[in-house]
Amino acid sequence: MPERKQYASGTPNWIDVQTTDTNAAKKFYGELFGWTYVDNPIDEANGVYYSMAVIDGHDVGAVSPLGDQAAAGVPPHWNSYISVDDIEATTAKVEDAGGTVVAPPFDVMDAGRMAVIQDPTGAMFELWQAKNHIGATLVNEPGTFSWSELLTPDVPKAAAFYKRVLGWESATHAGEMPYTEFKLDGNSIAGAMNPPMPGMPPVWGIYFAVADTDATVAKAKSLGASVFSEPMDIEPGRFAVLADPQGAIFSVIKMNEA
Repeated sequence: MPERKQYASGTPNWIDVQTTDTNAAKKFYGELFGWTYVDNPIDEANGVYYSMAVIDGHDVGAVSPLGDQAAAGVPPHWNSYISVDDIEATTAKVEDAGGTVVAPPFDVMDAGRMAVIQDPTGAMFELWQAKNHIGATLVNEPGTFSWSELLTPDVPKAAAFYKRVLGWESATHAGEMPYTEFKLDGNSIAGAMNPPMPGMPPVWGIYFAVADTDATVAKAKSLGASVFSEPMDIEPGRFAVLADPQGAIFSVIKMNEA
């Protein structure tokens, strides 16, 4: 169901990139994915905006400034949000489950209520309780969000945390690179695996659906992107890992028809 009007509590629902050059990032993703933008003022006098990315009238993501985090050494990055029905109750479970509440729940104007969380392995994510903004209203279509994936050296520890806080069950597929699917009400809603390289910090990564992985990678390169993993086939489809010109990492995937 590509169009979304609501999200079950515990479902990944939104993504945004925080970057050092919002105008350059908007141009890059606009040309790569066909995004247009609606600029919502953060500090209009200084030209600071939260730019909502739009495809066919649907909100699909956003571009925002990195701000003070840049001075603290935080690189440009994509954020992964998870919808919850009661953000106070969910946040209250975090510390007992071994996580950290980095920012307790706060209002984001009339759009919703947000909290910033760090899981016990170190990966950051956002909780979102919707008011007027449910998150992405179009998913799994070319140029839109399609999957969240946790890279962490301790998947079992992370899985225990997300089960306690969000009610996620997990199923691990054995193999050369074991892969864990997180499930909610029997539906796979995210994944987890060990980082492909030792020493990588734990992080929630995001995937965008594309119509042609190889063509998308070629276009991204022409727009100044770096390629961390060239297109390759995996069971769900053909994917690649990229970094935009400012350094924010993301993946693209052309799913198999099945």
